[in-house]
Amino acid sequence: MPTLETEFLYTMRVKIDPVYDLGLTPNGRRLVAMVGGGTFEGPRMKGIMLPLSGADWALDRPDGSSILDVRVNLRTDDGADVLMTSLGYMVAHGEDYAYALDFAKPDDPEGASRYYFRTSPRYETSDARYAWLNHTVAAAKGRTGNGGVIYDVFAVL
Repeated sequence: MPTLETEFLYTMRVKIDPVYDLGLTPNGRRLVAMVGGGTFEGPRMKGIMLPLSGADWALDRPDGSSILDVRVNLRTDDGADVLMTSLGYMVAHGEDYAYALDFAKPDDPEGASRYYFRTSPRYETSDARYAWLNHTVAAAKGRTGNGGVIYDVFAVL
């Protein structure tokens, strides 16, 4: 059977502050989680998320899933600016939904099995040192805790 190969890119720790609940819109319940800052670090790149440079415009649907729509500006430790956009899903029901949205709880990698949280980051940069990101397909596995969201991000080879 064929397999999909990946390469670990980085772990991203996103501070969420604040979350705006826009209520039930014609498309579903809209939550806007502002990115208050954060860090990312991996073998090929590391740096920070520029504070207040982005958000997740999440849409909760009646079936218990949330469509995630994240945009944030990254700055590498060597000064490159990178726009990251990421679409994905979080699926949780009942008590697991409240648990998944509890950003203040301690980081609990085992607890992340209570919900499905996956995204597909894309990148845009003018910096030649990171031009490889402009055509990299990536996948991320997320979890919540420690004041925000933690993503483990992988390049699809």
